[in-house]
Amino acid sequence: MASVFGTELSLLLLLAGALLLIAEALAPGAYFIVLGIALLVAGLVGLVLPASLGVLSVVIMAGVVLAVGSVTLYGYRQFDFYGGKGEARTSDSDSLKGKTGRVTDRVTDTDGEVKLDSGGFNPHYQARAFDDEIPEGEEIIVVDPGGGNVLTVESMAVLGSDEIDEELERGRRREDAEPTHETEPSERDTETDPA
Repeated sequence: MASVFGTELSLLLLLAGALLLIAEALAPGAYFIVLGIALLVAGLVGLVLPASLGVLSVVIMAGVVLAVGSVTLYGYRQFDFYGGKGEARTSDSDSLKGKTGRVTDRVTDTDGEVKLDSGGFNPHYQARAFDDEIPEGEEIIVVDPGGGNVLTVESMAVLGSDEIDEELERGRRREDAEPTHETEPSERDTETDPA
């Protein structure tokens, strides 16, 4: 078995992996966990390998470090143990503009509370109505984040559709109502430019 400074390589890997896992426990953030697990497993594998393999045992342990490190990194990223993906978080109050949610306590021009669909760790916010009072349970949209302390919201029912949407819908209905049939091109369509 290979040795470094008079100590077997597998024991050094085992010790280094254990120290990295202890460091991760003291300062969480996934800085040491991937490498710590990979070194710990490689050290354990090295302890069970026969001494007769010689240099081949070093190659096997290096392969174990790469394989276990890759699997650990994939697992860490896939399962998001530390919440690093940042989903369901807001970075600042401006990012709240346009978010939707529901009224949890009737919203007036002076009082109320809403729960945003993706409003971060605590999705409940104090809110004020943009125009009219909004009853409990109504779906809302944030029109002004107001610094994040008190949101100005408007009912989704009030927003409804605008004039452009209504005109597009009328045009679709007209097209659906008109019969579609092949027509021969008119003389004007068949004329060519003499140039």
